[in-house]
Amino acid sequence: MNDNQHLALSLEKVQSLKTLLEDEFSALKAKDLGRFESYQASKADILSFLAQQDLSPSSEHLGGPGLVKGNVLMLDQVLNILDECKTLHRRNEIFINRKLDSIRNALSTIQSSSSAASVDVYDRLGKIRSRRRQQTMGDA
Repeated sequence: MNDNQHLALSLEKVQSLKTLLEDEFSALKAKDLGRFESYQASKADILSFLAQQDLSPSSEHLGGPGLVKGNVLMLDQVLNILDECKTLHRRNEIFINRKLDSIRNALSTIQSSSSAASVDVYDRLGKIRSRRRQQTMGDA
């Protein structure tokens, strides 16, 4: 495979990865975990392909120090899209982590036996009722 074909294939793979990460985010927003899971095998294949590639400008298979101008432009495109993919992956990671945190918080609230004692009650003027008053009303 010549340098140009190698870069063209790498460019195609990173563009596919970018599309896949955007689709992954839309599946996460829609809470469609089945669709999200279906993307993981394709993403792993693309990432393993890219991990095996040496995309540094000094790489032998890309022409070494005397990189052809067309290859330089294509390499720049690949690296720019990879940077965008990194940002998209972080966005997806943050989204997942926030969802997990909210689920953990909801579960801990549900499982907490003292949650009723820690809830503040407001009167009709918007002020917090004193805890002592709440207890005396319950005794009556």
